[in-house]
Amino acid sequence: MGLLLIINVHSAGLQDREGAKSVLEMWAAKFPALELIWADGGYAGKLVDWVSTNLQRVLSIVKRPRKSGFKVLQWRWIVERMFGWLNRSRRLSKDFEALCETSETWIRIAMIQLMIRRLAKTT
Repeated sequence: MGLLLIINVHSAGLQDREGAKSVLEMWAAKFPALELIWADGGYAGKLVDWVSTNLQRVLSIVKRPRKSGFKVLQWRWIVERMFGWLNRSRRLSKDFEALCETSETWIRIAMIQLMIRRLAKTT
């Protein structure tokens, strides 16, 4: 099983659930073998049914445990870890970009820098 992480930035004026529809349509077209999608609890509700009906995929919501205290959520740590890596990039510490495409490009550059540093350590 492989994990796939795709960056897609949309306007802050667009509700996340609405923005997710265009992202999920793009993923379904680009990766037809994609069957299961994990999402944060903020995407619960009508989006789960929309994915099932329109994309014939399964949108699984990673729910927080009801107990208080720290607990690692299955699969969510992968996304949170990536956000931690991106926060090390000074350029991404603030949202200054005027275009969504520019933000996506800077995120890709930050991830490329991270990969290059890790590859340099192994050689």
